[in-house]
Amino acid sequence: MEHFRIVIIGGGPIGIACGLEAKKKGLSYVIIEKGPIVNSLFNYPINMQFFSSSEKLEIDNIPFISKDAKPKRNEALEYYRRIVTSNELNIHLFERVQSVEKSDEVFRVVSNKATYTSDNVIVATGFYDLPNLLNIPGEHLPKVSHYYNDPHFYASQKLAVIGASNSAIDAALECWRKGSEVTLIIRGYEVGQRVKYWVRPDIINRIEEGSIKAYYNATVKEIRKTEIVIDTPDGEVILENDFVLALTGYMPNFEFLQNLGIALSDDEKRLPQYNPETMETNIPGLYLAGVICGGMETHKWFIENSRIHAPMIIDAIKNKAAITAKS
Repeated sequence: MEHFRIVIIGGGPIGIACGLEAKKKGLSYVIIEKGPIVNSLFNYPINMQFFSSSEKLEIDNIPFISKDAKPKRNEALEYYRRIVTSNELNIHLFERVQSVEKSDEVFRVVSNKATYTSDNVIVATGFYDLPNLLNIPGEHLPKVSHYYNDPHFYASQKLAVIGASNSAIDAALECWRKGSEVTLIIRGYEVGQRVKYWVRPDIINRIEEGSIKAYYNATVKEIRKTEIVIDTPDGEVILENDFVLALTGYMPNFEFLQNLGIALSDDEKRLPQYNPETMETNIPGLYLAGVICGGMETHKWFIENSRIHAPMIIDAIKNKAAITAKS
């Protein structure tokens, strides 16, 4: 059983940043990632372009050079992979953490491959694993997906895209351009205001010209093998349908956080409790880093504004150790 000063759960950009910071400060650490390096980014749509410019995605002041000002998924994969390999970070891939327990000031971290002990744990698991479900009949049919990858798959098919955020709008436009017959189903009265500013006019123009059909103030009532049933202000609409992309957002693994003992707010935001100056939760020695800090407010934290968590946490751990040593 290996012992580390820090176990970092999650090998995304912020987990990697925590590992880099720990290595610089001479603290033993291990990053445990359930998939490949930056697993969430790997599972992003193949043609995805970031909202942030490349310099805002940099960690540890390591330059991120991209072809365009706003990099694409493959460039981000290359950047973060190079950081891991060139810095020889201690990262265990395709290893899933199953439980974390604390006893006598020591954490016991059990994965599907090994057991570790540590003085501190950093949770940097993001929120991309659990989709917000529609909870309607037919949602689990094989033709329904909560993740979008490649538009080629939907060519010459009748595709319903549910949602009005960046992921839904990107998918609708890309699939339409590859020959899909696209219908957008939007719960609100307009395309989301947070859609990328260079994309929003594009989708609005495609809707206005009739290339993409959009139903506003609408919800999906049922998904059938060859149809989709929509509730609209004008009544129920039944459309022929081959595939459904339910891109309605994602949420952190709250069950995992609660099993760790982390307190969550009682409202719909489900904000985890932590000290904003140190990122330490209500469990001493247990820290949060990255977008998971936002609970259901998944639009509040990004790589660019949460990368500061890494030095904050590592400094807090070092300072706590120094105070303990003096006492």
